[in-house]
Amino acid sequence: MARAVGRRRPSGAPGHRRQGRAAYVFLSPWLLGLALVTAVPLGASLYLAFTDYNILSTPRFTGFANFERMLGDDRFWAAASVTARYVFISVPLQLAFALLLAVVLDRGLRGLAFYRGAFYLPSLLGASVAVAILWREAFGHNGLVNSVLGWVGIEGQSWLQNPATALSTLIVLNVWTFGSPMVIFLAGLRQVPEELYEAARVDGASWYRRFRHITVPMLTPIIFFNLILQTIGAFQTFTQAHIISGGTGGPVDSTLFYTLYVYQQGFKSFDMGYASALAWVLLLVIGGVTALHFFLSKYWVFYGDD
Repeated sequence: MARAVGRRRPSGAPGHRRQGRAAYVFLSPWLLGLALVTAVPLGASLYLAFTDYNILSTPRFTGFANFERMLGDDRFWAAASVTARYVFISVPLQLAFALLLAVVLDRGLRGLAFYRGAFYLPSLLGASVAVAILWREAFGHNGLVNSVLGWVGIEGQSWLQNPATALSTLIVLNVWTFGSPMVIFLAGLRQVPEELYEAARVDGASWYRRFRHITVPMLTPIIFFNLILQTIGAFQTFTQAHIISGGTGGPVDSTLFYTLYVYQQGFKSFDMGYASALAWVLLLVIGGVTALHFFLSKYWVFYGDD
């Protein structure tokens, strides 16, 4: 009887095989979606990146011609410049603003759940068409922004029609969607041991010194996490620029985001081969920037066992 109780079932027993089949059944929707929605289109776009394909004709293999074409494409460089400025200006501002609000909310305000939900709402709506239209109206010549400036005696301008300020309105829109990183920062602040702050207060450390030497170092893994997510999202920004510029990237290509240029080449000019090559360059750039972030993180991100 003791031998029967202590006997192990062989690894290839029918029960294990049934569990394995059940696991594959439950995983099959995800595996099917990965194959049909991700893997197959990804492979097709990689092939098309080396072809001349306008949808109406059969793809013609051209080697690296599409990538060589980018080197002399002024609009490609304009789109790359606009996107780089947008990413490297808006993301740090957004994270700084989100961290500031998280620190304020962490001080124990009444109605914290309400403020947290109210501040998070823009992150849910920021990429929507409705908010982009609202932003276009607010920054129009007769919009809300100029009306507010008029109350204090400042003459407004056409923010969206001025190449010097059009991109700035989109940067402000991205900063306004600070709710998602703010909630993550707020959760991270709740994990900072209160004993560290108490010891710093006993030593006479000011609020700024406590923030700089305790809060920020303890939050560096959260900052790094938010930085990666928001940087990738900023590189892929499309809806706001498309709605505000009417799909043109104007004025004078000042809001010509890279994704918008890919859309123009693929779905307006029907140059799918060139659009696929552009998309793969974006993928490589995002991968390179993400890898650079991970490489540099060892110099400023501190984990609990460091």
